[in-house]
Amino acid sequence: GIFKNAIMSDLEDFYVRYYVGHKGKFGHEFLEFEFRPDGKLRYANNSEYKKDTMIRKEVYVSEGVLRELKRIIEDSEIMKEDDSNWPEHDKIGKQELEIVTEKEHISFTTTKLGSLLDVQESKDPEGLRIFYYLVQDLKCLVFSLISLHFKIKPIQLSSSSSLSK
Repeated sequence: GIFKNAIMSDLEDFYVRYYVGHKGKFGHEFLEFEFRPDGKLRYANNSEYKKDTMIRKEVYVSEGVLRELKRIIEDSEIMKEDDSNWPEHDKIGKQELEIVTEKEHISFTTTKLGSLLDVQESKDPEGLRIFYYLVQDLKCLVFSLISLHFKIKPIQLSSSSSLSK
């Protein structure tokens, strides 16, 4: 109805996509997820390591989840940042973060960041730190949503195996 449309109006253009990956001896290994305005969360994780297969998941999230995602992004103040002084993507890999709100459309690209040391040694440690922590938060949110929805179980040690052997 009209009321729902009024509530959703600030989310109708809201879109977030994150990608991290590299091409190496195991092929194109990457993690990618996106949240669409209609609530669809698409997740893909591809690793050829030990003949792993691509994992693809799609799930619809509620308006509440989209609002929380939007709040996390707004609170991070990433939209004020500029990636022009961030390390270029290279053979180590590439990260991309794209965010669309009702007011702005912004895309960030940088190399894979191994640790905060990489961040601190960059030309823009403050901006890159915001990116680094936001990406950590977004990954945690996505992994939680995917594992909750699909009940992906961690690898269980069988009762016969023991760590003390």
